Amino acid sequence: MKLIIIRHGETIENQKGILQGHLPSKLSEAGIEQAKKVALRMKNEKIDFIYSSDLARAKDTAEEIAKFHTNVPLKFVKELRERNLGEFEGKTRAEAGLVGENAAIRFAKPKYGESTEQLFNRAKDFVFKILKEHPNDTVLFVCHNGIKKALVCAITGKETKDITSIEGFKNTAVSIFEINPNKKYVIHTFNCAKHME
Repeated sequence: MKLIIIRHGETIENQKGILQGHLPSKLSEAGIEQAKKVALRMKNEKIDFIYSSDLARAKDTAEEIAKFHTNVPLKFVKELRERNLGEFEGKTRAEAGLVGENAAIRFAKPKYGESTEQLFNRAKDFVFKILKEHPNDTVLFVCHNGIKKALVCAITGKETKDITSIEGFKNTAVSIFEINPNKKYVIHTFNCAKHME
């Protein structure tokens, strides 16, 4: 399976440093432009299936890409949502008290939210389910920074604790993997936003 993973375009909340989690969030003007540019980059790519987070910022990005792939099934799924950040959603890191030495520990298990481990397990279950369903297809995921990091950890055989060591993904950055049925992988492109240059 060839798997293309794209983060959504910039949101108004991204600009303000607001933690979004399961909040729908709207693309900013720059984010709409990014979505259009990544759609052009994907225009000539042979894509068999598109799966997108059902949150508005990812959905709007996926719909731009789908404009050039009108015969390709587009499915909106909860499995590709960002991590549920519970008590931290809608706040900046400072407002959420996520500064100082205990910030990482608190962020890993937000009250009323999803732990980093739950995020990792969700990503792992979903990506390998899709691998089983589409072993010879080119599949495109449109998702979010946190879930994309978790997906990369699952694909590359890393663990929950490794999520924080993966660099943040730029808005509409493209990462492309080839994964065989034995879960062996090759990385062709990683965190590439050259379409924004």
